Amino acid sequence: MAHIHLEDGSFTIFWVVVWWLLAILVIGVCLIYLRRFKKIDNRQITLAGLCTAASFALFQINIPIAGGVHMNLTPLIGILMGPAIGSIIMLIVNIFSAAIGHGGWGLIGANCLINITELTTAYFIYSWLGRLKFDTFPRAGIATLLGLFLGNLAMIAIILISGVQGVNQSTLDVFYGLLVIAGINMIIAVIEAVVTGYVVSYIQRVRPDILGEAAHAG
Repeated sequence: MAHIHLEDGSFTIFWVVVWWLLAILVIGVCLIYLRRFKKIDNRQITLAGLCTAASFALFQINIPIAGGVHMNLTPLIGILMGPAIGSIIMLIVNIFSAAIGHGGWGLIGANCLINITELTTAYFIYSWLGRLKFDTFPRAGIATLLGLFLGNLAMIAIILISGVQGVNQSTLDVFYGLLVIAGINMIIAVIEAVVTGYVVSYIQRVRPDILGEAAHAG
């Protein structure tokens, strides 16, 4: 849901490098974990491929509200695949998106950090609510809302910290503008929460083994 739709040159090279390095660090930790502690089978690879394709496709569908917003399935990916595999998926999705002009190449690192925040939060909230015996639909819905909420906070923080070149507004004005964008995003997040809730509930009924495997994917 949260995504920095700015062109290359919006951030200074310093902040582009900072966010890229942080993203590489996080994804590197995920790769080390998957290599040393988690054996990935063919079924998980297939599911990861399907999640990547679905997320990339949905990324490109703009909902015509306030200049265009979109869903991205990051909470669903987190619930199904876990933070480690989910982080790799979002790197691929952001690279493909940048290749067709959906965000700048220099912002891939920042956008990966935002999306990883969303899917990681959703994964752990979903798991925690499961221990509290919540039903599947509210678990997935609440996890989605909280994941997207924190993703929007991460987006606001990254933009305010980095600053946007060529913008003459004060930091406070930029902050107010970002709050409006985040508010609109959260309205759409309600739709994504409902969709995710139904999808996860359906998977729980017809293929509970997928969710069972995802719970241990890390």
